[in-house]
Amino acid sequence: MAGNQSLIRERLHRVRKVFFAVALMSCVVNILMLTGPLFMLQVYDRVLASQSVPTLLALGLLAIGLYVMMGFFDFVRARSLSRLSFWLDTEISPLTYKFWIARSLCGQNPAYRPIQDIGIVRNFLASPTVLALFDLPWFPIYLGIVFLLHPSLGILAVCGAIVVVVLAILNEFFSRKPSAEGVQNEMIEARFADQAQKNADSVLAMGMLESTQTVWQKLRNRSLFSQQLGGERSEGFTASSKSFRLMLQSGILALGAFLAINQEITAGTIVAASIIAGRALAPIDQTLGGWRVIKRAQLAWQRLKDYLKQDSNQEDKNIELPEVQGNLEVKSVVKYAPSKISTTEKSVILGGIDFSLKPGDGLGVIGPSASGKSTLAKLLVGLWMPDAGTVRVDGATFEQWDSDQIGRSIGYLPQQVALLSGSIGQNIARFDNDAEDAEVVEAAKLAGVHEMILSFPEGYGTNVDAALSPLTGGQVQRIGLARALFRRPKLIVLDEPNANLDQEGDAALSQAISQMREFGSVVVVIAHRPSAISAVDKILMLNAGRMVEMGDKSDVLKKITRVA
Repeated sequence: MAGNQSLIRERLHRVRKVFFAVALMSCVVNILMLTGPLFMLQVYDRVLASQSVPTLLALGLLAIGLYVMMGFFDFVRARSLSRLSFWLDTEISPLTYKFWIARSLCGQNPAYRPIQDIGIVRNFLASPTVLALFDLPWFPIYLGIVFLLHPSLGILAVCGAIVVVVLAILNEFFSRKPSAEGVQNEMIEARFADQAQKNADSVLAMGMLESTQTVWQKLRNRSLFSQQLGGERSEGFTASSKSFRLMLQSGILALGAFLAINQEITAGTIVAASIIAGRALAPIDQTLGGWRVIKRAQLAWQRLKDYLKQDSNQEDKNIELPEVQGNLEVKSVVKYAPSKISTTEKSVILGGIDFSLKPGDGLGVIGPSASGKSTLAKLLVGLWMPDAGTVRVDGATFEQWDSDQIGRSIGYLPQQVALLSGSIGQNIARFDNDAEDAEVVEAAKLAGVHEMILSFPEGYGTNVDAALSPLTGGQVQRIGLARALFRRPKLIVLDEPNANLDQEGDAALSQAISQMREFGSVVVVIAHRPSAISAVDKILMLNAGRMVEMGDKSDVLKKITRVA
């Protein structure tokens, strides 16, 4: 059972194998790149001197063949990197998506979008900039060839190369900080914009549009300024490097001409040296030109590795336990408030919670606001883990269950019900492609929404957009209830399920709870309104995170009434 890190290492091993193959092909391509200067050298020194057309024809055909080979290997290495980028995305995206959704519950860096970073890395691998990086190791080899043509030409080329390398180092030094700040500020700006969009009703109703726009614009401008500053610095060094490279080539031509006048080299050597020197510096020039892309991809890949590394011990696959029966045991459970919202080091939001339920039991959880009811709901379905004590289903904690297996046996209706973009049928079926229509219809009937859904023109095929839902709050809540009842789960937790329901919806809810209890499910209802607990047989009363009363509904209600 390998963890996250082993999965990443396995994928990186395959990436390295492709990189090794591309490096070998780059060797062939760069060797064949010498076709041009060698052809020019032979034409100037041999063909023109001998006036031989057959020699020119033979050299031309040979050059064409070598260029075709070079084009083929260049195409193959580019295609290899393109397919590698596609493969890497398909391999890492599912894993990243799972962790991203799971971590949203913990509030860990909610502004971070790892899927976007995968896209950045994918686009980088498929870009020409990567090929320039593979060509960089040939830079000293080309300079060595210039040395072989003439030491003076080699010295000039090395001096020019030193200047270009210094420009590259300065580019990294001056553009690194603003580029990193730009990415960070962009994430902050995106987070604020997302929050404002999600709370558009409050923003518009209370006249906050102008003020939030001002704040967003400041964040946006800060992000743009950092990115623009880094980009301008990089562009300046790129332009300087390109201009200097052209000057260097002209300088090599001039020095070559001087050496030719002194009979130290031939005319063909002048042209060959200029072309080879230009080729030596070209990868540096291309790397500088794509520096912003390189740094963006580097930061994205580092963020991805750090993000996945945090779950290195959480990907172990548990064995599949026997089918869930629904025996629920909560023992000495304690839950602390997250440090970011607690006023003390360990502020208890739930403490000393003890109870057990067997199949067919119905528990209503009541209490004033902020008494820990919704926290208990999250603990009962495994969204949160207790800081002390245990929550067990059929004797096993949530850590011991396979997440997919236990998830199929849980029905959960949160306070804020949201449907995903798709059809009503898909939402009820939890987007399970293997779900049968009969199962979807049964869940809808159990929730009392079958007739309501059929009243829509497209019935179960009615499309629901997460942002522009045509459904009312009550309709969304009832469809969410149908989703919770899909395939008759053994443990059902409903958090204020009647918050948006009318009298008809209340009646359907009570009937659904009764039916699910008859099927042998454990049903836990978090309630504010008395109608929500009409179909349960037990009551748990919480106050300030502590159990006040727990027992049969009639007994607990009598005690509460007597105290009142």
